[in-house]
Amino acid sequence: MSPRVTRREFLDTAVAASAVVGTASSMAAARPNVLFILADDLGYGDLSCYGRPDYRTPVLDAFAKQGTKFMSAYAAAPVCTPTRCGYITGRYPQRLAVGLEEPLTPRSPADAGLPPDHPTVASLLKGNGYETALFGKWHLGWKPEFGPNRHGFDEFFGILSGSADYFTHRAGRPPGAEPGEGLPDLWENLTPVERVGYLTDLLSERATQFIARKRTKPFFISLQYNAPHSPWEGPEDAAIGHTNHGGGPMTAGGSLRTFGAMMKSLDAGIGRVFKAIERAGLDRQTLVIFTSDNGGERYSFNWPFSFQKGYLWEGGIRVPAMVRWPGVIPAGRVTEQAAITMDWTATILAATDTASDPSYPLDGESMLPICTGQREVYDRPLFWRTRTREAVRVGRWKYLNDSGNQQLFDVSADPGEKTDLRTRHADRFDQLKQQYQAWNARLLPLPDPLR
Repeated sequence: MSPRVTRREFLDTAVAASAVVGTASSMAAARPNVLFILADDLGYGDLSCYGRPDYRTPVLDAFAKQGTKFMSAYAAAPVCTPTRCGYITGRYPQRLAVGLEEPLTPRSPADAGLPPDHPTVASLLKGNGYETALFGKWHLGWKPEFGPNRHGFDEFFGILSGSADYFTHRAGRPPGAEPGEGLPDLWENLTPVERVGYLTDLLSERATQFIARKRTKPFFISLQYNAPHSPWEGPEDAAIGHTNHGGGPMTAGGSLRTFGAMMKSLDAGIGRVFKAIERAGLDRQTLVIFTSDNGGERYSFNWPFSFQKGYLWEGGIRVPAMVRWPGVIPAGRVTEQAAITMDWTATILAATDTASDPSYPLDGESMLPICTGQREVYDRPLFWRTRTREAVRVGRWKYLNDSGNQQLFDVSADPGEKTDLRTRHADRFDQLKQQYQAWNARLLPLPDPLR
């Protein structure tokens, strides 16, 4: 027989339950702060919670358990600039000329950059009453009209180029530099500045300072680290400085040990940012999203996938992704839902009740229903295109055209893409190829292949 409950006990329990429900409802209804963290050239398996065997990333490992961990998340492109274009606009990068740069380099057209009149996740949030800041790598144009401050960011501190030395903060040959020479590339809004310190630490510190401020508005921080992109310099390599890449390619040199030091520094820096959110009492009012701009490079651990950055095989585009919002997104969730860079833009806008511009419809879809458990995993087509490669994934199936070599893979059963099923499943191959062609016909044409 059940124990008897007194009227007083019943009322106390009912009041407590109502308070919990009311708190959860008010949390869900309030506009959250947003912290979006984008790593640079972080491979799928470069966090220990995704399989890295030779070092640990305890901060991001813990973060993965505090919300939803995506096992089938993708970058919009296998290189920097187009993915960043996809994120900042919420649309496939091939809809804009700058998104066709693979990536933006000194050889790109002089007018290449994100158009100042195009809406962005930052401009939309700013229009919805958010305080906005970008700390880190931009890589969407060097001219002031292409920069972060013209695209909705109240504050910018970071680099405009695709890479920079971690200590001298000089870029890898931006426009105007001589061969083997880099120009200073650390900026405070539109002003070049000099700072002493390891770049990962400088970016982390700026984010913590921003979070600690007194404010009357919710904030949006886009924390776009350049780590673990080359040059291969850990926080103890200051004596090496800009000579680490010897005036040659920034990808020269390095070691697994150095890469591990870069990753542990990145993990620790993110930990300091999380501590700042905790100290400010904003844990439950802050949506945090973490992912990477493309697959890893020389020292990345991409198992079980094939190839790396620059390719449309899984190793070039499959990336880690985690989402946390305490009180709204349950902890400990793991999902196989396929997601792509533009989905994080749509997720941020949905969570903040921010409308997109109907003249520039989003290609991304909000992942909040997946993260909260309100929607089951579903199939949807995801597309990629580079100058020499094309791909589409729908559910378990992936069509891949790698420089004319057309194949079909079941990436659920064969994540390493070793078994071509084109002949065995000819109908499925034709269907995905037709879907790709229909999508591609709506985009900008490829640029001159000779450039």
